Amino acid sequence: MNSQALIIKTLDHNFGNLKALDNINLSLKQGDYSILLGLNGAGKTTLFSLITRLYDNQTGSIEIFSHNIKKNPSKALANIGVVFQQPTIDLDLTVEQNLHYHASLHGMRKNVALDNALTELKRQNMQDIFKKKVRELSGGQKRRVEIVRALMHKPKLLLLDEPTVGVDIENRKLIVKHVRNLCAEKKIAVLWATHLIDEVDQEGKLIILHKGKVLANDTVKNILKNTKIKNVSNAFDYFTKN
Repeated sequence: MNSQALIIKTLDHNFGNLKALDNINLSLKQGDYSILLGLNGAGKTTLFSLITRLYDNQTGSIEIFSHNIKKNPSKALANIGVVFQQPTIDLDLTVEQNLHYHASLHGMRKNVALDNALTELKRQNMQDIFKKKVRELSGGQKRRVEIVRALMHKPKLLLLDEPTVGVDIENRKLIVKHVRNLCAEKKIAVLWATHLIDEVDQEGKLIILHKGKVLANDTVKNILKNTKIKNVSNAFDYFTKN
């Protein structure tokens, strides 16, 4: 299996005269845990929209496990799970119904979908909410159900766009810990977009995106070592304010 989960080369994207992304080059290997850090408006959601083909890339190329998303979109997209910035879960359906609907879109058999859903819910100690309507859940539980949904078809690349927005501190910690463990145990490549510096994993990789440009792309340790800066907050200021 190709260990390169995601390869992006010379990617630009414009909205009219506004350059939203400028010459983006980055890659993730299988098992990489990478934080895409940037202020609101930096281009994080635009980048995710291009990777998932919500937008069509105008220049450059995107490959997911060797599949070019333009030339072979079905095979490329079959490898990814996505948690969008805005909640996309039906409040009036039960957790079970939401997950079954998602599974059917991926052509999964009902018994396989049920097994996968319960496995992921148990991983988060949430199996007791399976029959509950989503509107009965807390904000943190809803987001964690969306992560379960994104994992049901066993993707090898997980994209999370601001997954903890509107979630209390305790649930934020649970979500971060859960996704980090998934990456380590199942060797899923993770690209986690956030504007929150405290979500940066000191042992992972950090990509700083600012005004559509990648200003840093390395392990957190190397970024701090090379800039001779002690913490991520000051390093972020160093790259974005100079």
